[in-house]
Amino acid sequence: MATLGTNGKVTLLDIAKSQDPDGSVAKVAELLTQSNEILLDMPFMEGNLPTGHKGTVRTGLPTAIWRSMYQGVPPSKSVRAQVEDACGMLETRNEVDIATAALNGNTAEFRLSEAVSFVETMNQNMAQTLIYGNQGVTPEQFNGFAIRFSAISGAANAVNVIDAGGTGSDNASMFLVVWGPNTVTGIYPKGSVAGLQHKDLGEIDAFDSNQNRFRAYADWWQWQCGLHVKDWRYVVRICNIDVSNLVTETGAADLVKLMIRAQARIPNQSMGKAVFYANRTIKEMLSIQALNKSQNALSIKDAVYQFGDLGMSIQELNFLGTPVRTVDRMLTTEARVV
Repeated sequence: MATLGTNGKVTLLDIAKSQDPDGSVAKVAELLTQSNEILLDMPFMEGNLPTGHKGTVRTGLPTAIWRSMYQGVPPSKSVRAQVEDACGMLETRNEVDIATAALNGNTAEFRLSEAVSFVETMNQNMAQTLIYGNQGVTPEQFNGFAIRFSAISGAANAVNVIDAGGTGSDNASMFLVVWGPNTVTGIYPKGSVAGLQHKDLGEIDAFDSNQNRFRAYADWWQWQCGLHVKDWRYVVRICNIDVSNLVTETGAADLVKLMIRAQARIPNQSMGKAVFYANRTIKEMLSIQALNKSQNALSIKDAVYQFGDLGMSIQELNFLGTPVRTVDRMLTTEARVV
């Protein structure tokens, strides 16, 4: 029996692994499914360019003077700059042999089970790009938060990059983002559609590894997306969190104090929706540290998110009123930010 090879085709072995003993498609526990809750919060707006969005940001305030009687006042104005953010285009497609899909007469159900995995891989890829996307390395991507907040000194936004002290290559970061139309938002190209797009291409001629044809059901997936940081003051990165020290609780970074410092960097949290983002290890150790210090810093509540007619309930961790979300694509192997 053939196995799933590098050509990405679904084989009989895959069918067997996804069937219950009675022949129906199994309710698969997606063990590799990751939680990337940043996608629950990110608002989107249509860009003003076919490739992204050009926005105007204020980089300086006007001047005001104290004047005496009969003294004139010189005119002044704020200083503005234009920033252009590009969108990336993430795509994938799948092909399932029609004979394979038709086994036991459950073609539609099997195709649906395959669709779940494609939605998940798109979500994971998008979440990773939101954090680590770097057009300098991969021009097809958009720039994520890490490349925009990549220095603890020397950059204009370095004041919003807090050094947790880690010096090795097993570091992690946390981000505090205030989402809103005047702060930080997702973008999609002008004239396009927001979110993950899917087309059922029906039956097509597909090709095996020897370029021989076979009939297959095909699906196409695309997500055009970018990130627009209109006001960098509403993003704070806590970087250089030494993960090994954190887990062993030896010389570990004080996450509670670092998060308090991050909140203090935000000019006005009412400008949008403030959310902390961290990987699972950081969240675990945050809870342990908070328990050791105070039971008032963290709280847990049930939160319900609505996706069309579908409601999803999750337990939400809050730090002094600000949600703390899990992003599994955030690394524990970051190099030191300098």
